[in-house]
Formats: sequence, structure tokens, C-alpha cells
Amino acid sequence: MRVLLRPRLLVIVSFLAAVTAFAGGVWWYGYVAALAQLDQRARTDLALASDSLTSELRRYRELAVLTADHPHLRPLMAGETTAETVRPVLQEIADKTGALDIMLVDPGGAVIVATVDAPNVDHQGRAYFERAMDGALGFSHLYSEAYGRRAFVFAAPVFSEAGPVTGALVVYADVEQVEAAWRGARPAVYFADRSGVIFLSNRSELVFRSRLGDPLPQAEYPADRVAPFVRYTEGLVSGYEIWDVDGGRYLPERALHLALDLPVIGMTGEVLVDVAPARQLAALQAAVVAAVCLVFGMLLFVATQRRRTLAALNARLERRVRDRTAELSALNQDLRREVAERTAAEARLQKAQDDLVQAGKLSALGQMSAGISHELNQPLTAIRSFAENAQGFLDRGKPEIAAQNLGRISEMARRMGRIIRNLRAFARQEDEPPKNVDLIAVIDAVLEIVAPRAARDGIALEWDAPATPVIVRGGEVRLQQVILNLVSNGMDAMEESDPKVVTIAVGHAGSRTTVSVRDTGPGIAEPEKIFDPFYSTKAVGAAEGMGLGLSISYGLVQSFGGAIRGRNHPDGGAVFTVELDAVAREVAA
Repeated sequence: MRVLLRPRLLVIVSFLAAVTAFAGGVWWYGYVAALAQLDQRARTDLALASDSLTSELRRYRELAVLTADHPHLRPLMAGETTAETVRPVLQEIADKTGALDIMLVDPGGAVIVATVDAPNVDHQGRAYFERAMDGALGFSHLYSEAYGRRAFVFAAPVFSEAGPVTGALVVYADVEQVEAAWRGARPAVYFADRSGVIFLSNRSELVFRSRLGDPLPQAEYPADRVAPFVRYTEGLVSGYEIWDVDGGRYLPERALHLALDLPVIGMTGEVLVDVAPARQLAALQAAVVAAVCLVFGMLLFVATQRRRTLAALNARLERRVRDRTAELSALNQDLRREVAERTAAEARLQKAQDDLVQAGKLSALGQMSAGISHELNQPLTAIRSFAENAQGFLDRGKPEIAAQNLGRISEMARRMGRIIRNLRAFARQEDEPPKNVDLIAVIDAVLEIVAPRAARDGIALEWDAPATPVIVRGGEVRLQQVILNLVSNGMDAMEESDPKVVTIAVGHAGSRTTVSVRDTGPGIAEPEKIFDPFYSTKAVGAAEGMGLGLSISYGLVQSFGGAIRGRNHPDGGAVFTVELDAVAREVAA
């Protein structure tokens, strides 16, 4: 047993050592890669802070140059006006630009006028003032005891009309306003002058700390304000400068250090970026790799031990899959049989619906048969009478009167043919898809069919047909049946009414065309049930029907994308409205 355990223990120890070495390599690679990303981000942050600083200083520099040319300054320097006249002008400029102070200085360094009542400062001998008196733009930075704060100073020469410099315009810019935009933000950024003193930073504890330790000019900074820089040690990690800093809670303990020279303002920008996130990321990557390796090794060990068990389970699973496949095949056959039965049932239902529609049409034709026969008998009787008269006129030698009778016979024959053609079209089955149909022609055909009954029952048919065709989408025969059902129902409803009027009108509702059929009957008792099958207000067992007319009409209108609704009219009677998809006249043409 010991002989077997020693090789296994050696393999485990060797595997753990290899995992540790590999995880260490991953940590180092991830740390260096993260340092590269931090270096790029730090350079960007330092460049942005530097650009922000130089932009602010450029604004105050331009303010000094432009204000030095102000037309109110030369008269003051020439003694043509007073300081109290110029002070409001300079005060307004300072308020609008955020300058700490704007002052006008004579050639001797004395202040003539200033916007802030600070203690008088002698500018004589100052580098920025002497440069302005030489005709150039002077610039400096200092701690002002007069204002009690750090400031950038710009001095622009004020020229006389003759050309010589008669004084200097001095603009003080508050450093704290420049720092306000990025104070407290990460990472730590600071700017040191040529003497190594940090003049401004987003970490207040770094201001006035000196890294060089050289003696400082008394005029620039008070000696009691300058302190040594925080303690730190430098090191290199794959070419990156890493500092170990002992600077308090607001500075990173270990940081990436970068510097950027800014010769325009005579300073050096530096940044300290915390590398703790990089170390944490590298440690996380190393931990993940080590965990993956350990898990992989454990799984490999377990897989070796359980290979036989998995083989047995695989065989059992394959057997269960075969059984389940057989069950699913049987279930699939049952589903196919059920689908076939439902398809056949739907076909039978569709045929029953078509037969019901056809039966409804034939029933309507049967109800109107008496009026239709009367309508056909009238022209037949007139034809016989005109024929006998024509023969008599021919025998008496009056062919022109006989010709008139023959013309009347021809008109009667055309009328009979039109009636028979409408009845034949209405009686046939229609299963074509929706097409463009002239709604006016459909209504005219329906009115020609119901005209005999209307004349017999004393019903007035009001129909003001438009002068031009109205084209809609639908089926001609089905649409005729819908209009006929609505008109017939209206005529049935007015048996006990007086007057008896059926009004048909065509209108428009948005992109749709509407046709409404109104009667003067008693109205609809239950509007919500009128389209239910077998719902009828007629007497039970009467010959008028089984209450399927409106239900069939509803299905017919739905078959070509239309809509139908019924309501009671405020003036009495019922109104049924059919909405159909309109077709533009130019498209229809």
C-alpha cells in the first residue's frame, strides 16, 4: 500500500507545484498588462489636467492683453481722467471673467487703481512687472500675502499713443478656482515649479511640498509654508516607475508615477496612480487560473475513477432514450390522426357554412318569388299588347307607330333580362377571393330585386346614388346578399310601422367606405345579440327565417376584411352600417 501511495502523493505534489508556478507566471503577466493599461490611463489623465490648466491660464493671459488695450486706460495714465472712473470698468471685467484682481500699475511699481481693496503691493523689481515694462507679457506664480492665497500673475504693457510703455495692467488668477474643476478626483495630480515646490494639486496636502529641498526665493513662497515632500521609495517594474508612498490616507501606498514637462508655464506635471487595482486584478486572474487547473485536475482524477460508472449510466440512458423514442413515435402518430380528423371537421364545417349561405339566398329568393313573378308578368303582358297593336297598325298602313311599339317591346325584354340576370348571379355560389367591386352597381342590383315587394307592401326606398362608381374590396355576390339581408330585415321590421321607409346611403370613414341601411321600424331590442346565430325577433315558426340572416351577413363581411354593426337611430328605427376597404379611383381604373 505504501508503494502505491508514494507515487500518487508525488504526482499530487508535482501537480500542485506546477499549478503554483503557472499561477505565479499568470500573476506577473497580468500585473504587467494591468500596469500598461494604468500607464496609458495615467498619461491621459495627466494630459487632460495639463490641458485644463494651460487653457485656464491662456484665458487669463488673453484677458490681460485685451484689457491693456482698453480705451479707458490711456486717459488715466495720461492724467486725463480719475481712477474712480476706471475702477467700475475693471470691476465689471473682473466679475465677468472670475479674475481675483485686476490693477493698473505705474512705471514705478505703484498701484494706480485695483478692483480689490487689498493691501498695496510694490511691483517694482518683480520679474513679471519688469518684463511688462520691457513691452512683453510678464507671467509668474506666487503666494500673495495681500490676498492670503496662491495666484498666477499676468502683466501686460500699457502703451501710450506715442508708443512707449506707460504702465502695466496686472491680472491675478485665483489658483483655487483653477483647481476646483479636478480637486479630489482620482488619481493624485500635482504641478511643481522649477524649484521643485508643488504649487497646485488636486490633493491639498501636497501643496507647498518640495521634492528638491533647495533654498527658495523669499518673494515666491513664505519659508514657513514650504514643507518636505512625503516619504517614498522608487522602483522599476518591467520598465514602469513604481513608488512606495507614506503619504496618508488620501495618497496610494503603492503608485505608478509619471511626469510631464510643461515649459509653457514653467512647471512639471506629475501623477500618482494607485496600482492596487492592478495587483488585485492580477491576483484574481492567477486565482482563477489556479482554481481552473485544480478543478481540471480533480475532474480528471474523478473521471478516471468513475469511467466504468459512466459507461453503465450511458448504457442505461441509451435504453431509456430508445423507449422514450418509441413512446414519442406512437404519440406523434396519434397527433397526426387527430390533425387529420380536425382538418376533415373543418372542411365539413366550411361546406355546411357555404350550404347555409346558399340556403339563405334561396330562401330570400323564395320569399320574393311572388313579387318577381309579378314583375315579370307586367312586361310580358305589355309585350303581348304592344305586339297586337303593332300588327294592327301594320295592317292599317301605319308602320311608324308600329315601330314605336316594337321599340317598347325591346325595352321590356331588356328589363326582363336584367331582372333574370341579377337573380341568377345572386343565386350562384361564390368562393372567389375579394376583388374590386362597384358598390353602386351592387346596391342597384339589390334594389331591382326588392322593388316588387316594396311596391306591394307600400315601402319607400330612398337611395341617392353617387354620380361616379364607388370601388371597394369584396365579393360581388356575397356583398349583394349582405345588402339584400339588411334591406329585407328592414322591410320585415316595418310591417306595423307608418311611414315605411328604407334609406340607403354611402359615406366614408377614414380609409374605408361605409354603406348604411336605415328603416323606420321599432328598432333593435337587444343590439348586443343581433349577430348571434338563431337570434330573431320574429314569431317562432314563421316563414321569415331562423335568425341566421344577420349572423351569415356578419361572416360574409368578415370574409373580405370588412366590419358590420347595428344600432338604434335617435329618431327611431334601426341603422346597420357596413365598413369596407376603399380602393382609390385611379388604382381601380
